[in-house]
Amino acid sequence: MGKETPNENLTPVTAASLSKKHILGIENMPILEINALLERANYFANQPKATFSTILANYTVLNIFFENSTRTRVSFELAAKRLGASLLNISISGSSVKKGETLIDTATTLNAMRPDILVVRHHSSGAPLLLSQHVDAAVINAGDGRHEHPTQALLDALTIKRTLGRIAGLKIAICGDINNSRVARSNMYLLSALGADVRFVSPSTLVSPFFSDIGIPVFTDMEEGIAGCEIVMMLRLQTERMEGREAPSQREYFQLFGLDSYKLQKAAPDALIMHPGPMNRGVEIDSKIADDNNKSLISTQVELGVATRMACLEAIAGVKL
Repeated sequence: MGKETPNENLTPVTAASLSKKHILGIENMPILEINALLERANYFANQPKATFSTILANYTVLNIFFENSTRTRVSFELAAKRLGASLLNISISGSSVKKGETLIDTATTLNAMRPDILVVRHHSSGAPLLLSQHVDAAVINAGDGRHEHPTQALLDALTIKRTLGRIAGLKIAICGDINNSRVARSNMYLLSALGADVRFVSPSTLVSPFFSDIGIPVFTDMEEGIAGCEIVMMLRLQTERMEGREAPSQREYFQLFGLDSYKLQKAAPDALIMHPGPMNRGVEIDSKIADDNNKSLISTQVELGVATRMACLEAIAGVKL
C-alpha cells in the first residue's frame, strides 16, 4: 500500500469557506470548495485529537438519523466533540416518519430547539433539502435515500489523496449496486470533478441508463470493468431499496461481481480496495481481500471520516481560527 503521508501543500491554517449555508450534496459544489474541505480535513487528520477542542464551543449540533447507522453517526459525534460542540443524538424510527407534513412538523419542532447544525440521515431522497428549507440551522446531509452522501465521498477522496498523493488521472472502478447507492452518486460527481477516470461496474439490472447518458462508462463484466484500475471501490447490495428481483442470488452475485483475488488480478498491479461499509463478506467482497493490509483502505476510510466531518462542521459553522 502507498505510504500514508500528507501532501505538504495540504496544510491550510484556516477553515474552509463555503458559498452556501448547507452541505446537501456534491453535485454543483464548486471545485474550490471541495478542495478547501479536503485540505482542511487533511490538516485535522495530522493534528492531535485535543488540538481543536474549543472551535465549536458555542455551537449545538443535533444528529438526526431516520435510518440506522454506525460509522456515519459515530464519526459525526466524534467530530463534533473534538471541536467542542454540544451534541445530541436523536434516533427516529423510520416507520413513524412519513414524507410531507410530518417531516415539516419535525423540522418545526427541531427549529424550536434552536440548534446551530443539523446532521440528517433519511431514507427519502431530498429530505435534508426539505428540512433545510424549514429550519434556521445549517444542515449537513448524512445520506438521503438514493440521492447523495457528500461527506462519504469527501472522506473517500481524502483517503485516496493521502495514500496515492493524487486523484487526477487515476482509474477508479465503483462496483456493485449502483442504482441504490448514494455513495456511488456522490463519488461519481466528486472524483470526476477532481480529474479521475471513473467507471461503474454492475449487473445491468442495477445500473440506470442515466449514468451512460451523462458520460460515465458502465461495465456489466467485472473483470473488464476493473481492468487497469488503481482503485476498486466495492458497494453492498442494498436489498432494502430494491423493488423486485433486480439482483441474482448472493452466491451467483459473488461469482459474477464479488471481488476476490482472481478478479483483482485484472486491476492495476498495485490496486487498492475501498468500501464505504457495512460490508457483506462473501457477497460483494472476499474476506481475504477486505482484510489485506497491503491492499485494503477500508479501515483508513473509517479513520479519516472523523477529520472530514470536522472540516464540514467547522465550515458551515462559519468559524475562523
